Amino acid sequence: MKIKILSSFLVIVFLLIFIVFYKGLKNSNIYTPDVDIEKDIPFFKAQFFNSSNQIKSVNIFTDDNFYIVNIWSSWCVPCREEHSFLVKLKKYKNLKIIGINYKDNLDNAKIFLNELSDPYDTIILDQDGTIAIEWGAYGVPETFIINKKKIIKKIIGPINEINFLEIKEIIQ
Repeated sequence: MKIKILSSFLVIVFLLIFIVFYKGLKNSNIYTPDVDIEKDIPFFKAQFFNSSNQIKSVNIFTDDNFYIVNIWSSWCVPCREEHSFLVKLKKYKNLKIIGINYKDNLDNAKIFLNELSDPYDTIILDQDGTIAIEWGAYGVPETFIINKKKIIKKIIGPINEINFLEIKEIIQ
């Protein structure tokens, strides 16, 4: 009699545990950030890529042009994949492309740009990743489209053909 009760109790406990885990697997708690946002650009101070001079963000975003802020690294394979789209975007006169070189070796980053060409109007260094965090990035590459000192779109991951067409439509 005790064995039947103990066995029944164990089966019920096992079924309850199974149901809880099964429900947990079906319920996705993956965070998906909002990519269509309109918020102010963050204030930061950073070092230029090609010199030891410092610059403030208020001195980078000076007019009402469109800007693209692209967070990239030479060690990032998707950054290499998206680079040709940045080069194509360089042709648009009403667009300035700002690069944030993220946690990278400076020599490797220069080799990367020499190999693939430099689409950036300005590049700043982010050796410790704090500037990328201020922008709300959590990986590389990430791209932000700015107009009138407001972030109007965020692209997570590499720019692809679809993103490229969206950017062209926004800036025209």
